[in-house]
Amino acid sequence: MTVNRRFLLRRRPQGEPVPEDFELVTEALPELTEGQFLIRNHYASLDPAMRGWMDDADSYMPPIPLGAPVRASTIGVVEASKAEGFAPGQWVMGLNAIEDYSIGTVGGFTQPIDPGLVPSVTNYLSLFGAVGMTAYFGLFEVCEPKPGDTVLVSGAAGAVGSIVGQLAKIHGCKTIGIAGGAEKCRRLTERYGFDVAIDYRGKDEAALTAEIAAAAPNGVDVIFENVGGIILDAGLANLAMNARVGLCGLISEYNTEEPVGARNLWRLIVKRASIRGLLVADYVARFGEGAAKMGEWAAQGKINIDEHVDEGIENAYSAFMRLFSGSNQGKMILKI
Repeated sequence: MTVNRRFLLRRRPQGEPVPEDFELVTEALPELTEGQFLIRNHYASLDPAMRGWMDDADSYMPPIPLGAPVRASTIGVVEASKAEGFAPGQWVMGLNAIEDYSIGTVGGFTQPIDPGLVPSVTNYLSLFGAVGMTAYFGLFEVCEPKPGDTVLVSGAAGAVGSIVGQLAKIHGCKTIGIAGGAEKCRRLTERYGFDVAIDYRGKDEAALTAEIAAAAPNGVDVIFENVGGIILDAGLANLAMNARVGLCGLISEYNTEEPVGARNLWRLIVKRASIRGLLVADYVARFGEGAAKMGEWAAQGKINIDEHVDEGIENAYSAFMRLFSGSNQGKMILKI
């Protein structure tokens, strides 16, 4: 009998998740019904947004139910099917869970993919997946950079931030990246082409504000925000007139037990700037457009993408927590 290992959410994390919040169980697979297909998951995407899904709070997606497997984007192969359009052996990508097997349905989120179109099938979880599309549409549709603009990216060595910086350079912008540690800052300039890298570690808001000011004496025209907290406040203190702030994530605040938030929002008034939240789900219908451009630039050697793959569903917790310690070296992926 085929069994299914599943990484379950057992309780709501209070602050930073701990191992006891999760449980790895082995269960029997249910029988397929008409319109369903069985996916053998090979890879799962690990993303900061998953932390928010673990809370019992209003959001753009419902909370993960207690006792259910942790929701995640996955890539896998159809193993059995009672659904038209999904045949055994076919590679698929969808929003499923951290588990060996998931059941898909016709009309759901799971779609066929062609691994022959990309150097590695995992690229569908990075450059050609939600990560790459967040960078593409978040920068060009939400932040609306113009050639010559100065673009500030927080979390710049992360999966989304690293692509945003490279897209901004392709578009003719000056790029400033904020990351943690000397190694990541070197990668910003040497691999991702940022003009300036700022190491936030060990610095308070005043020091970060001063470093951004030195790198952008005329202010920043665009902030692509992934971190929040004092890093966002330091960026807001350096806005240029009519600047645009794209709010993609607030990873520094996801594990805080008390509400926190930016204190320099008044700078938006002073500089007649705007701030706008972005969610990649709004652009699903245009993913083909974004993927085509990404593929073109990647083929030209204008975009570098790094993926950090940890192996084994039993290591799901430690792999997920890399996102918050900053120990991942690229897009965090779990090989199930």
